[in-house]
Amino acid sequence: QVQLVDSGGGLVQAGGSLRLSCAASGLTITYYTMGWFRQAPGKEREFVAAVPWRGGRIYYADSVKGRFTISRDNAKNTVYLQMNSLKPEDTAVYYCAARDAFSSVSSQEYDYWGQGTQVTVSS
Repeated sequence: QVQLVDSGGGLVQAGGSLRLSCAASGLTITYYTMGWFRQAPGKEREFVAAVPWRGGRIYYADSVKGRFTISRDNAKNTVYLQMNSLKPEDTAVYYCAARDAFSSVSSQEYDYWGQGTQVTVSS
């Protein structure tokens, strides 16, 4: 059974940093594109970042470029999202996702999802 467990969220002041983790079981992340999405209250889920399954280009949403970094530790079967210079508009529930194919920015094309972790950035 595939399980993605998101953690690392919390309350932080604007300009601060957080690192989110996504621990996978039941699948080997080496063979999956791993992505992060977020959903703010009253808004649709939106793409944040994705790291492809066979190397190559990493994708970021324009709103987080230069501030967020996605990475994967294949030995720990875990994906991370380092978030720096956080802004109040980054407040959302963040979800890890896995896709058994090349990178995509569409949430509908991901096969497995974590339960989400809340990130709140105060001004």
